[in-house]
Amino acid sequence: MVLDGTAAGHRRLMTSEDPSGTRVIGTVNDCAGGITPWGTYLMAEENIHGYFWGEKKGKPPADHPEANRFGWIVEVDPLDPASTPRKHTALGRFKHEGAEAIGNKDGRVVIYSGDDQRFDYLYKFVSHGRYDPNNRRANMDLLEAGILYVAKFGADGMVDWLPLVFGTRDLPPENGFESQADVLIETRRAADLLGATPMDRPEDVEPNPKNGKVYVMLTNNKRKPGKEDAANTRAKNIRGQIIEMVPPNGDHTSLVHKWEILVQAGNSANPKAKASRNKLTSENGWFSCPDNASVDSGGRLWISTDQGKNWAKASGTTDGLWALETEGPARGAGRMFFRVPGPRFTPDDKTLFLAVQHPATDGTKHFKGFARASTFEDPATRWPDFDPEMPPRPSIVVVTKKDGGTIGS
Repeated sequence: MVLDGTAAGHRRLMTSEDPSGTRVIGTVNDCAGGITPWGTYLMAEENIHGYFWGEKKGKPPADHPEANRFGWIVEVDPLDPASTPRKHTALGRFKHEGAEAIGNKDGRVVIYSGDDQRFDYLYKFVSHGRYDPNNRRANMDLLEAGILYVAKFGADGMVDWLPLVFGTRDLPPENGFESQADVLIETRRAADLLGATPMDRPEDVEPNPKNGKVYVMLTNNKRKPGKEDAANTRAKNIRGQIIEMVPPNGDHTSLVHKWEILVQAGNSANPKAKASRNKLTSENGWFSCPDNASVDSGGRLWISTDQGKNWAKASGTTDGLWALETEGPARGAGRMFFRVPGPRFTPDDKTLFLAVQHPATDGTKHFKGFARASTFEDPATRWPDFDPEMPPRPSIVVVTKKDGGTIGS
């Protein structure tokens, strides 16, 4: 794979194997990605911290170039097997959860992405160049140059997008940055200095092309009492929330959006959960720990969950997929669809792909009928093969209607 953009070739990305600082062998821990308007796939390098070990106390980040080569958004062209995947440094380096693209009305492309870490941030990237629907090849360089922004949520219901640009007031050389490449390699530290809002684990961020709004999945967190804020209102937040952002006049490049909490996840029938939802929510239509999301062609938001090992406390039920209305009297009302998470629709909404990430791992001691740790020799399930000679395996489930119609109709 190749590195492109501002940080490509920087000394902090150079290794003995790659003194150019522009070529990387492989990618690690890719999470929910996205699809660009020109049909390429964006892979999101997420939990990079689990792959690079060793003593680093007292050493500056520049001493860890191998680790600096991971934590990017990687663009892959599935329509050209001979193409080389590219890591776009202009989109910043952090634990990316998702990289959802939307074409702005002025032709620029906007990428939303969350940093999947407690107390980390929400970002958007705005390309310098403009999308050309009639020239696919001309669009291949759009993510090499642009401005990366981080979100600051205000109690007044407005979110400010702060540019992560070297040399500006909060990112001068005195703060340890020598160039824009340093800002992008140390995106988190730059966002700290700008005073961005620490969020309750930002996960997928899904723009809705139907109504122009943007939905932010926040999975869970634990704050000290008194450290709550308008966007993250629960100190012991094991259930998460969904934030809706509204760009003015549908302009995703705007530096100010309106925002509000669409759903406080959890069972509102339990007062201790401090949940909120539309009263039209079905009996099983509530959920905990929103993770990934997708929007169908009708504008309905589909939510998949990831409760991890704390599922017994978060909901007492398994993860799955819920349909959530975003407009009208049923706005914020959920309905359970399937007990398998991870949504992606085909453009005609007639096929739904669901990604099962790690079966037989989390919280199996609380699973009735098993009630012990799941191991390779003794797994909680052998899904999807149910073969005693096979371990459980991450897999893709494909859902279609028996009549061949639209999913959810």
